Amino acid sequence: MNRAEHERPDGVDDLTVSAVGALTEALETAARARGHLYSFHQLTGSADLKLDRAVEQLRKAGHDALADRIETELIGRNVIPGRWTFQIVEEYDDDYFALFTELERQARDQLTGGRRHLAEAEMKRRRITPGEPGHEF
Repeated sequence: MNRAEHERPDGVDDLTVSAVGALTEALETAARARGHLYSFHQLTGSADLKLDRAVEQLRKAGHDALADRIETELIGRNVIPGRWTFQIVEEYDDDYFALFTELERQARDQLTGGRRHLAEAEMKRRRITPGEPGHEF
């Protein structure tokens, strides 16, 4: 990555850099939420699969009625009406995150020449010690 990719284009004011930075920060937060959603998806699926062992052990211990109820009512159940976790993830990605990503990119393309993290790059320039190892731009 070259340094010019993090240079403010001519004519871009501080408020625009700040606004695009805030939009990018919001997208980064949504990306973190998306990661948690994938964790939710995987953990819920793992819990559902672990129920098989619990049902098996309950049957071996003679607790067939409880095992039957878990097997019938809980295993494979939707986590919200009509949805397994994979459907929630897909809808988040398709209906929300894709648009969020598109609009953040559009803002950068239109307002800052497509440059990413301008506010952070400018902060880095202010905070580094020139010539100090590990402080290169």
